[in-house]
Amino acid sequence: MHLWQLRELGNRLNGSTLLGLAIARLGGANMKRGPRGMFVAEGYRLPFPLAGAFTVGDVVITPTDAPTLTGRHREMLAHEEAHAWQWFALLGLPFLPAYLLAMGWSMLRTGDRASANLFETLAGLERGGYRTRD
Repeated sequence: MHLWQLRELGNRLNGSTLLGLAIARLGGANMKRGPRGMFVAEGYRLPFPLAGAFTVGDVVITPTDAPTLTGRHREMLAHEEAHAWQWFALLGLPFLPAYLLAMGWSMLRTGDRASANLFETLAGLERGGYRTRD
């Protein structure tokens, strides 16, 4: 068993991957299998959240496609996979309020949703296409 298979199983059991698949379907995205048990949902059409990509469970959801996404930021999928591990570590849905608190803290501290967001920092700001603001 590979370590990522533990994450994959955990995110299925905690319901976060199922939630991600439902959000992707609701947004009209086309599903593909990605690396290490991830799904990539391409062509997401809903206007929220405003992001080049976001991850729910083991599902990376993007309004573009994987080649465009990784063309802009080569390590974007590794950044998003780190978020999948965060969903696993927080046992699914508790990730959402924790992430929102971290984003709020970052906005208050830096005026940017990512620069002081613990989850984005741990996933690698540069890998996710973010710049650090003080």
